Amino acid sequence: MPNRSQVLEEVLQGLMDRYTQRVSDVGRVIEILRQHQLVDSLASVENDHIAFRTMGVPHLGIASLEKVFLHYGYQRRDAYHFAHKKLDAYWYAPPEPRFPRVFISELRVGELSPAVQHTIHVYTNQVAQDPVDSIDLDNSQQVDEFLHTPLWRCPTWQDYQQLSAESEYAAWVIYNRYYLNHFTISVHNLPAPYNTIEAFNSLVQSHGIQLNDAGGIAKRSPDGLLIQSSTVAAMVAAEFSDGQGGIIEQHIPGSYVEFAERRVLPQFSSLPAGEIRREHRRDGFEASNADKIFESTFSTQTQRGTEPGM
Repeated sequence: MPNRSQVLEEVLQGLMDRYTQRVSDVGRVIEILRQHQLVDSLASVENDHIAFRTMGVPHLGIASLEKVFLHYGYQRRDAYHFAHKKLDAYWYAPPEPRFPRVFISELRVGELSPAVQHTIHVYTNQVAQDPVDSIDLDNSQQVDEFLHTPLWRCPTWQDYQQLSAESEYAAWVIYNRYYLNHFTISVHNLPAPYNTIEAFNSLVQSHGIQLNDAGGIAKRSPDGLLIQSSTVAAMVAAEFSDGQGGIIEQHIPGSYVEFAERRVLPQFSSLPAGEIRREHRRDGFEASNADKIFESTFSTQTQRGTEPGM
């Protein structure tokens, strides 16, 4: 029997390797932290959670992708619903504290217009059975290849634009498939004085990092114990089909970096700082925060341009 913790480590490393190569803000943020002697490298940053986007269609969606993480000992926790964006989501608690939480969202395709549903199914109907069922989840290489291999053919630019006009989430998924949407730096575990979202945001903004301002730069849970922010997804070069055998290159939103501060729960407020562990801090997620974090890839953010004074 393979060591599932080791396999999980390898799967997560594969995700992060590709993600850091494509998402330029990862390197930019880590370099800022390194310059201020807050971390030595990406490896010394605590990853609060990683997130995936999926389509709610037969053989795919949450029910399929979650099998990967449930296999490694993750446990499904709270459900979230986003009425306006037509999304559902769950978060998953890791088998060991050293692993990141997982957040998987799913588009309620059946609530979209008939025309957009048809376009989505033109691509997703190419998946005739649950693809996770055909891979060996104890083989990290197979899992890594699955998570980075297209499940359907390259979309046309025209179809991408049609989806984007109704659901920018749908457009992101139709191009990126299961590509890692973001990873999250645990700000509260950075050295003072940059271990709060407010101070951290000010630091990265002073270095020209553009942050998602939907609902405010810092998104706060009603209990005030979970505070999140995120970069605005950079525009990346993407190749689309022109529908006639040719290729069209366009720039579209890629992935982004999130930041989270989880404050100590009231019942543990008297603990010395050196004794505080993950279980003493606010866990889970907050729908109102996540709703705005989703917009890190939306045109309302990516088309804002450079922030004043940056």
